[in-house]
Amino acid sequence: MSLSDSPASAQDPGAVPSGGPSVLDEPTVKVTPRWITGLVLVNVGINAAFFGPINVFIGQQAIGIDPANKEAILSLVTGCGAAVSLVANPLFGALSDRTVSGFGRRAPWVLAGAVLATAALLAMSGAGAVALMVLFWCLVQLGANAAYASITAAVPDRVPVLQRGGVGGLAAMGQTAGILLGAVFGAVVSGNYMVGYWLCAGALLFSVLPYLFHRNDPPLPREAREPFHLATFARGFWISPVRYPDFAWAWLTRFLVNVGNQMTIVYLLFFLRDVIKHDDPALGVLILTGIYAVMVMVTAVLAGPWSDRTGKRKPFVIGSSATIACAGLIMAFFPVWTGALVGAAVLGIGFGAYLAVDFALLTQVLPHAISRGKDMGVINVANSLPQVFAPMLAFLSITFLGGYVTLFTTAAVIGLLGAVFVVKIKSVA
Repeated sequence: MSLSDSPASAQDPGAVPSGGPSVLDEPTVKVTPRWITGLVLVNVGINAAFFGPINVFIGQQAIGIDPANKEAILSLVTGCGAAVSLVANPLFGALSDRTVSGFGRRAPWVLAGAVLATAALLAMSGAGAVALMVLFWCLVQLGANAAYASITAAVPDRVPVLQRGGVGGLAAMGQTAGILLGAVFGAVVSGNYMVGYWLCAGALLFSVLPYLFHRNDPPLPREAREPFHLATFARGFWISPVRYPDFAWAWLTRFLVNVGNQMTIVYLLFFLRDVIKHDDPALGVLILTGIYAVMVMVTAVLAGPWSDRTGKRKPFVIGSSATIACAGLIMAFFPVWTGALVGAAVLGIGFGAYLAVDFALLTQVLPHAISRGKDMGVINVANSLPQVFAPMLAFLSITFLGGYVTLFTTAAVIGLLGAVFVVKIKSVA
């Protein structure tokens, strides 16, 4: 396939032939505000369930279990959970591609994943040992990633290309609102992480209901589903970077930007506690997250539709990636409360535009219509894998390589590479 061909051209073996079932056709009818609201709320709940624990509750729980090794415990728990998400996201995406339920392809997995993650969050609240923290957090990741893979695949399923920047911006706003909600939970529970986990669980479970009631998720006809062969199914998770170079470059740029972003925020609670000496680190996390969230939501809802109108994605991705890198440098060389405030604002400005526009770009380089869920799941690995690498790199930076200056500088350099490599994508302007 030439670089100018559509990713799902008729020559691709996995492409949908003309006259195929409408559920697999490229969408042309704009989605309704009600559907978009449901999508946004699912993103709110999932991200509250992810980032309330990651930013506050797991750290507080680690301090309660072993304060001398809190960084190592946080890195272990989040790293193991992220490892689960590496498998869960593409796996459940692929399973949703093959689902022929009358309830639709994506909705059953959104519901089942939310229920599992909710139960695991409740169990997490009572975990008194590191092993139990690891186990229950892995189950949270398993369920939440099943829901996330499915709701993400719903966008290329139902949203026309020229509406995806706007929808991506609103989804990014939902993600950020979820992160902010998790920080609010962290502040209002005053160190009582058990209550915090219960609040995250409730937010996740109730967030999926509006989407499920107005899901616009047509079922896949049984005749459109290929026979299942385990070897073929397993091989499908490998998407050749030689055959699909734009997909590969898009994956790499998202991975690098997310590594830089995760390294900037993973030890935020400890940075405020140990370096800035903030009187109330959890409240500090809330303030910084609030500033970050406002900036993300503003730039996401502006940049996404703007990219739709211009028909261009790469200039927005390059500029936003460079802005994210600047945030890391500010945190590195101005390790005071004012520097943290400015860094949070700059990070939000860059990441909001990035989330909205890069998501739209990614949906335009998917190899096959029949496997959108699996392909978006593979893309989502670029969101999850940094949760494995970033805590390890952060731990090494803090413990052996010079502390927080090294941590934030490394994050900036890695993130900046994302801006460099996006120019390699040829099929999207």
